[in-house]
Amino acid sequence: MDIVIKTKNLGVVKAKKKLLSNVTLNLPSGKIIGLLGPSGAGKTTLVRSLIGRQKIAEGGITVAGFSSDSPELREIIGYMPQTPAVYYDLTVKQNLHYFASARGSSKKDAEKLIDDVDLRPQANQLVDTLSEGQKSRVSLAIALIDNPKILFLDEPTVGIDPVLRNQLWKKFKSLSESGTTILVTSHVMEEAEHCDYLILIRLGKILFYGTPSELKAKTKSIDVENSFLKLVGTK
Repeated sequence: MDIVIKTKNLGVVKAKKKLLSNVTLNLPSGKIIGLLGPSGAGKTTLVRSLIGRQKIAEGGITVAGFSSDSPELREIIGYMPQTPAVYYDLTVKQNLHYFASARGSSKKDAEKLIDDVDLRPQANQLVDTLSEGQKSRVSLAIALIDNPKILFLDEPTVGIDPVLRNQLWKKFKSLSESGTTILVTSHVMEEAEHCDYLILIRLGKILFYGTPSELKAKTKSIDVENSFLKLVGTK
């Protein structure tokens, strides 16, 4: 199994508070990896550390053989932040065309991504006028430009209806089957069923890393939510 993301004894401190502590992970390529935990658990901090946008206090990180702050890494990763990184005064189509052009991708590819995230009816609408869920979908489409080898998606399904959520997970599955590694954060435990591997995090510490079936076997639970509650000692 090829390992594409490695962390060793990773720690992050902000305002004298430990946001991540002793995080050691070896994540495989071409899989969907769910990073699950409640709000404030450290999910976004870990993702930002992996893409080089978070100063780390200790430990090390390599992504696809590069350090997380390496310029070469920018060419192979896609990142969808929790807060949509889009231009609100441009239309959906203008945003996609702009970012596609900046990355050397074609307008034709950008147009396809509009359909992939089900925003064709809003293509000529200003992003500022969209719902929060629609803005998130524009941000997701931007992250998918140029078919990145590694995708970091921070809460990509928040505010999205169940039908579209199912469509997006099918898209993620298709991408992983084509070789893309996807790290997706969520506080919705039921979404773990879509993932090949799970990282459960709480208070900046890793509670579990492995497959959903391994988690259920370890905790003798029928679902991930009950497994999580058992691991934190509240059930």
